Amino acid sequence: MKKLCSLLLLILFISPVRANETYVLKFATLAPQGSTWMNIITDWANQVGKESKGRLTFKLYPGGVSGDEPDVLRKIRFGQLQGGAMTGHGIGYIYSPVRVLEIPFLFRNYDEVDHVRARLMPDIREGFRKNGFELLGWMEVGFIQLFSQEPIYSLEDMRKRRIWLWQGDPLGKAFFAASGISPVPLPITEVFTSLSTGLIDTTIAPPLGAIALQWFSKTPYMTNMPVMDGIGGLLVTRKFFEGLPADLQKLLLQTGEEAGKRLLVETRQDNEKSLKVLKEHGVTFTNEWKDSDAVLYDLRDRAAAALAKDGYIPGELYARTRQELEEYRARISKK
Repeated sequence: MKKLCSLLLLILFISPVRANETYVLKFATLAPQGSTWMNIITDWANQVGKESKGRLTFKLYPGGVSGDEPDVLRKIRFGQLQGGAMTGHGIGYIYSPVRVLEIPFLFRNYDEVDHVRARLMPDIREGFRKNGFELLGWMEVGFIQLFSQEPIYSLEDMRKRRIWLWQGDPLGKAFFAASGISPVPLPITEVFTSLSTGLIDTTIAPPLGAIALQWFSKTPYMTNMPVMDGIGGLLVTRKFFEGLPADLQKLLLQTGEEAGKRLLVETRQDNEKSLKVLKEHGVTFTNEWKDSDAVLYDLRDRAAAALAKDGYIPGELYARTRQELEEYRARISKK
């Protein structure tokens, strides 16, 4: 009985102290200040601070001030940061199989993306947890286009260009290798300068990203053929997350999911609006792609096979994704 009373007193003593503790989530992103992504992340941070009554606050590091995504992940490992809004590139260092959703020439529209992702999401969440992260919200950068200083109409044209490859990206490397293209690997933080100096003359980005990062000002042509859907996530380390009281964990999950949903909707809307902005600023859209779908699909499958061989994206996961997609298309075609 004495031990029980002592335990109860200890719990009563600790609980109020823990309830009054404050926590700071140091959170980094490449999203520039004033961009759609950063505005929503800022709103999310303000909401968490308000609803937690200041017990949980964010310290935001926007616009790549903490470095490229591999730099951010290193700082997370050293405890200097606890989370970030990551694109597929950064996510690949945490749980690479999820990048099956980024394999080029797989999806035709966002309905297909949403359906397949929903089917895979339980495994995606568990994959992040097993690798030390909690997925708070899902986001995307949108369908990726080619932006270039000369018009591109084919794979052969691409082989003549100095195309940027996000340094250290296995998915991009596999795609370019299957295409017979020799890209120029660079951190994302060096792309704008490299477009200015001529080190590269072609880059890949969603329309919104090309504007937010000002790459469009150096690339007067956009190849109007979506290459892939760029994914993203709002992530926090399990160590930080599990160190929060239960009510703050619940708040972070709930608000993170809401922020992710808003990011999906507004990113898609703003990517569509960005096409008009690009035209107004003199960017020429090239629509006459010469290679057949069969050629592009063969390229896709060869890149996927290389990624499976390297263990980056399991072959069975790619097969499952293709099956989910084909079954969905079959149902839609019957309506």
